[in-house]
Amino acid sequence: MRNDITIRPETHKDYKEIISLILRSFSEGTDYSDGTDIIALVEEIRDSEYYIPQLSFVAELNGKIVGHFLFSSFPLSSGKEGVYMEKGEKNLVMLAPVAVHADYFHQGIGSTMILKGIEKVKELGFKGITVEGDYHFYNRIGFRTSSEFDIYPTSGIPLNEPRCMMCQETYPRALKGIHGYIVYNMYYNA
Repeated sequence: MRNDITIRPETHKDYKEIISLILRSFSEGTDYSDGTDIIALVEEIRDSEYYIPQLSFVAELNGKIVGHFLFSSFPLSSGKEGVYMEKGEKNLVMLAPVAVHADYFHQGIGSTMILKGIEKVKELGFKGITVEGDYHFYNRIGFRTSSEFDIYPTSGIPLNEPRCMMCQETYPRALKGIHGYIVYNMYYNA
């Protein structure tokens, strides 16, 4: 983990820079998004009941914003249809999206951001974190396939296979007794 990266909650003043960062990060770093859908998702999360302002972060290096990521409250569904459970409980947060400035790819910024963010999630008392993405990356920072926790994927991109849907407990056995499906139908842009 890098010690020269600072994370702090995003502010309204950061939004324009965050948009630019996300566009470059996704258009240059993925083959599935030009970033416009990701910006729409961030705005949708910010406007939803699931938004947690103190868990929406920017990462700075020498005073420059080099990353953006957020965790939002995420209820599990009892079925693949999107029948949500756990209203009002601090069980799960979803890590999405994660964006590193394209000029800073492959420099350990993404993993540093996420590891520091996980500490904040723990401080707020959540039991676990879900994420969908490259399991090669996320497994290195403590995430495991979600089905190991009785939490199952239903759909999504880049969900090429079930290992792309992952969870991490905030303390040992924190997710014991919690089960269900990851359904994104509360978001149009997910």
